[in-house]
Amino acid sequence: MNFLVGLAVIAIGSFGQSSSYVPINKVKNWSWESFWLTQGIFAWLVFPFLGAMLAIPAGHTLGGLLSAGDGAALKTMFYGALWGVGGLTFGLSMRYLGIALGQSIALGTCSAFGTIIPAIMKGTDLFSGSGLMLLIAVSIAIAGIAVIGYAGALRNQNMSEEQRRAAIKDFALGKGLLVALLAGVMSACFSLGLEAGQPIADAAAAAGASSLFVTLPATLMVTLGGFITNAAYCLFQNVKNKTLKDYVSVPSSILVNNLLFCALAGALWYSQFFGLGVGKSFFEEGSVIMVFSWSILMSLNVVFSNVWGIILKEWKGVSTRTWTVLIIGLAILIFSTFVINF
Repeated sequence: MNFLVGLAVIAIGSFGQSSSYVPINKVKNWSWESFWLTQGIFAWLVFPFLGAMLAIPAGHTLGGLLSAGDGAALKTMFYGALWGVGGLTFGLSMRYLGIALGQSIALGTCSAFGTIIPAIMKGTDLFSGSGLMLLIAVSIAIAGIAVIGYAGALRNQNMSEEQRRAAIKDFALGKGLLVALLAGVMSACFSLGLEAGQPIADAAAAAGASSLFVTLPATLMVTLGGFITNAAYCLFQNVKNKTLKDYVSVPSSILVNNLLFCALAGALWYSQFFGLGVGKSFFEEGSVIMVFSWSILMSLNVVFSNVWGIILKEWKGVSTRTWTVLIIGLAILIFSTFVINF
């Protein structure tokens, strides 16, 4: 029963993340870099800080917890800076491939690297026992994502250039694939950052923090590192494209509108890692399902992102064969989230 509760919490957070790109369409008169930086302030600073404060027991401070371990906070933030490159290119993959295909490719790569690399670093034997179970489960998840990617390729073949542009304004398959693959590899550093931040979580637990929230201070350090990377790039683009005026030149009504939708996007995006931290507390410590939780999150992100892709008509007009392949891929992904429990 605890497994199902944990999975449900992760799924709720995943749905939030997959919905976080929808508010983009409501932001007006801002360049991409201006939107990305503003939503990042909420997604990577404001809400992670509020989440981290939930893990601070009475009589303790956030700074005290972050000082735990041998430089764990700095290591965690370093992985966050690397993840920030993935987060930056992840947004670009949505821009060039759309929500459905862009997230499928990026998250598939992220799922594999973010699950397998930490296991290898811990010395897990992936060819026997629980390690083999983990490898099989990850392989099933990747297979499902590959099938969805194939459905995306079929969609591309069946659509005219005009149809592609109507569904995805800046559609560019070649550029989008490269960006999505880079996004997936670098985004896996978020998982590595959480591993590096384990001493912080242990310190929070030892201080009496609720098991529901002990991972959230480490999550803050990862997102802080990512924010630094993204902020540097966005401000560079603001200067290069002469879009610094975006923040002050729009009418007050549009500014309020943009800030509200950026805040909404940030809250929805952060919900995935809030849900992951809370959901993992229902799994047995050291279990295979605990290690596989990262892949579960990524798989559910792909499922929900394709649901949004359907709602936003990114799959409009495709053939019956394409729909069939897409549904099979989604079914495989959903199965992968339960396979270890079976």
